[in-house]
Amino acid sequence: MAREKEWLVSKVMLEVSGVSKQFGGLRAVDGVSLSVKEGQIVSIIGPNGAGKTTFFNLLTGQLSPTEGEVRFLGERVNELPPHARAQRGMGRTFQIAKPLIALTALENVMIGAFMRHSRLADARDQAMAVLERVRMGHLAARRAGDLTLSERRRLEVARALALRPRIVLLDEVMAGLNQSEVSHEIELLQQLNAQGMTFLIIEHNLKVVRAFSDQVVVLDRG
Repeated sequence: MAREKEWLVSKVMLEVSGVSKQFGGLRAVDGVSLSVKEGQIVSIIGPNGAGKTTFFNLLTGQLSPTEGEVRFLGERVNELPPHARAQRGMGRTFQIAKPLIALTALENVMIGAFMRHSRLADARDQAMAVLERVRMGHLAARRAGDLTLSERRRLEVARALALRPRIVLLDEVMAGLNQSEVSHEIELLQQLNAQGMTFLIIEHNLKVVRAFSDQVVVLDRG
């Protein structure tokens, strides 16, 4: 209850009002509204093809909404490209982890760190700190192409955290993991949340959703 009380009195970080996306005759997202307060973990559930990833793309700028408004930290961001939203503090992972496989884990995370640090040494220090934070410091020198699926998914989280975001949007980061790996990921997210990180998460596993969600949003047919 302590953490719940904290976010109940906190400010709205992300506010979505009547957002829709039309692709020709297909309405992939249909008038979705939600708000995420600072310090919350909000989960989005729904069947495959419901429009969840399309909705994420509308929030982070990969797509522009046909209708509606997205506000982040009080600012309308509908027209901002993805990098501008990232600069304002919006990080995300993608449904299919696609690290730069020829680079090391550290080098992958450094790419995100360069958004906040122009000096190579500073970006390296920031990236290493993030890898330690997600318990991947011992894998810093390993090529991303040699990482396991669970390690690649955790690397996706690290890359997002390297941006020093205010909110992180996680798109099915636990898909394909075994029960032990899922438990480790839940523990990590809970620790990051306890440190002040806000999350909006797409997840299919209802046991996982119940384990950490402050609020659950159901999306079906957009």
